[in-house]
Amino acid sequence: MEISIINGSPKPGHSTSGYIIDLIVPRISEGNILEIYNISRGNLQEGQFVKIQNCDVLVLAFPLYVDSIPSHMLRFMAELEERGFASKNTMVYCIINNGFFEGKQNRIATMQVKNWCKRTGLVWGQAIGAGAGEMIPMLKDIPMGHGPNKSIFNVLECFSANIMGKKAGEDIYFSPDWPRWLWKIQASFCVWYPRARANKLTKRDLYAAGK
Repeated sequence: MEISIINGSPKPGHSTSGYIIDLIVPRISEGNILEIYNISRGNLQEGQFVKIQNCDVLVLAFPLYVDSIPSHMLRFMAELEERGFASKNTMVYCIINNGFFEGKQNRIATMQVKNWCKRTGLVWGQAIGAGAGEMIPMLKDIPMGHGPNKSIFNVLECFSANIMGKKAGEDIYFSPDWPRWLWKIQASFCVWYPRARANKLTKRDLYAAGK
């Protein structure tokens, strides 16, 4: 089975989308041919598009942008739609992550991908939507299936099994097994405040912008 995985993160380096892809690859590689494409690095070559058009399984991984699919990912999907697929039996799976704590924030983007599948005539498989996306790579030193990584382990096992069997499954939205109030504090001090300082903003500026 030929599987094409699209990393739709706009980040050229490390990203949550890339990290989740790395977690899934060992689970779906046996007996299959995997190709991973990072569309943030520019346009794909003609030969790469041909491989995607002929794949048995297409996995789209991307971060949520304003409750939707990022614009560069939409452009890529539109080009794929225009080119068409060799088979209408290609199964589409989706991995979405967002910066909110709740994974269900990804539902609208999932619906958009489902509509794209209907328009292109492809078969919808399943979506997994991760909340607290920035936190997930920070948990890499904690064994999968333990502590805050318990839910993501169970979700990835189910998701990967469906891909291996080329089966459809119920969409799953999840968050790290971690108190929301503690995540909010950590996100502020580890992510948002440092980014504000890097852009010459104060903590007061952040709260003023939200009013």
